[in-house]
Amino acid sequence: MFSDVEQKLKKKNKILFSRDSECLQELKMLIEQQKHRTLVMWALDCAKVPLAQFEEKYPYELRPRMALELCEAWSRGKIKMPAAKRAILDAHAVAKEIDDSVYGALCHAVGHAGATVHVETHALGLPFYELTSLVLKFGKDEYQKQVREKINYYCQHLIYWQENIDKMDFGWVGFLMDDNRPNKEKLLSEKREYKQ
Repeated sequence: MFSDVEQKLKKKNKILFSRDSECLQELKMLIEQQKHRTLVMWALDCAKVPLAQFEEKYPYELRPRMALELCEAWSRGKIKMPAAKRAILDAHAVAKEIDDSVYGALCHAVGHAGATVHVETHALGLPFYELTSLVLKFGKDEYQKQVREKINYYCQHLIYWQENIDKMDFGWVGFLMDDNRPNKEKLLSEKREYKQ
């Protein structure tokens, strides 16, 4: 289940998970079935955990928090995309500025969670990076239990939002209310399958 992760770890890759990771296939398929706004709520909700972990070590670095807050405001139509995009890029910049691969991965996770407002294909960036931080934190002999639990957490939270998104009136920005738009993650998966 983790053979690709082990190979990437040996090669010292910066990101240890991908759309092809065996352990993420159930989550990936679940993501492909969702409305855009469901994925936005899931990503913004799940990103609170890596953000809290990051802020425990870096309490004065506010750019990741600002990215999440502005992306939530964007999803509600309270601000326009350029301000949120700048905040997302700033969250990713933190990852490059700190010399800390575990916490840098958490910044990238938060950035991708926020970018899910833009397009569904960013949703998987959250687990790619947060799971990478778990592997780096727990090491090659201890990470598997932590990663399995986190993937289960992602799936359970996504099912929760799938079942509850239409019961909550968040005042969405117009493009998130258009359920006729195809899920971009599903389109990407179909395109990749077609090329094989």
